[in-house]
Amino acid sequence: MRFQDRRQAGRELAARLRVEQEQGTLPDPVVLALPRGGVAVAEEVARALDAPLDVLVVRKIGAPFHEEFGVGAIAGDDPPLLDEETVRRLGLSESALAPVVARERAELRRRERRYRQGRPPPDLTGRTVIVVDDGLATGSTARAALRHVRRRAPARLVLAVPVGAPASLDLLREEADDVVCVHRPASFTAVGQWYDDFGQMTDAEVLDALHAH
Repeated sequence: MRFQDRRQAGRELAARLRVEQEQGTLPDPVVLALPRGGVAVAEEVARALDAPLDVLVVRKIGAPFHEEFGVGAIAGDDPPLLDEETVRRLGLSESALAPVVARERAELRRRERRYRQGRPPPDLTGRTVIVVDDGLATGSTARAALRHVRRRAPARLVLAVPVGAPASLDLLREEADDVVCVHRPASFTAVGQWYDDFGQMTDAEVLDALHAH
């Protein structure tokens, strides 16, 4: 199975979630997208569930010598959530990672200001919160997002993605009350391989999606 683009993936995912909603397992939902890529998927989900849409900015923490190699993630003002085994194997220390964390925290706050434009984050207390991304590879950013949301006392916490690595999906069942995924390919190397069009979303497109909903 491949997806034409994020919107088609979002419609497929929304169809799965609509079934759950009709069964009464998603009361009072709010959809939180992980920008940027998750926003297009989440917009389709929010529309199908007639739920409010907002963003949860999460940033990957890369190794100092290779930024694309993720060793953890941050969400909100939470402390960094690090992959302890990877950090230990690479011989990294907190002081070595501190500049990376500071840089990603600054970018996280920049994006929050840009996307929120003065709006406060939604009150998640007692609600069904559906965290949506365009796919799940290692799961480090999704784990940080889920733990951040859990601290805000939702009644039910759901992770929803169109495609994901089976091992990562299984691990995140420890963090969410439910994990919904359309496609769990046995052979998984990157999220983008399951999309015909996986172009980067811009900040402007994120804002358009938030304003349109």
